[in-house]
Amino acid sequence: MIARFAALLGLALAAGSSATAQDAAEGAEVFRTHCATCHGLDADGTGPMAGVLTIPPTNLTKLKAGNGGEFPTARVVARIDGRDPLVAHGSPMPVYGYFFEGQDTPMKTPAGQPILTSKPIVDLVAFLESLQVD
Repeated sequence: MIARFAALLGLALAAGSSATAQDAAEGAEVFRTHCATCHGLDADGTGPMAGVLTIPPTNLTKLKAGNGGEFPTARVVARIDGRDPLVAHGSPMPVYGYFFEGQDTPMKTPAGQPILTSKPIVDLVAFLESLQVD
């Protein structure tokens, strides 16, 4: 396990400052399937389930603006993969956690911090980055 992590971390470090193998189109499909019910098709927090949630869904198009102009990659990954659980979801985020497990893929934050997460999350992060507005 440690050897596998070290090998993947090495890949992440060799990947440069950008994320590895990100596919925003695949991320858009992941978003439509697993996130839009709460966050809305436009990712603005107005999905059909938003009105019944205790805590309203975040407007995901303003993550960069709310973080000093830099997309908060590490925070977004941690929220999605459950390292930073959100109590409002009643369980670790996302509710579809099984889908986001496995397929280990390395990526980096804008500051160069390596992150190991799943391929669907890497793609989803690429999609969310593409939606950012000022």
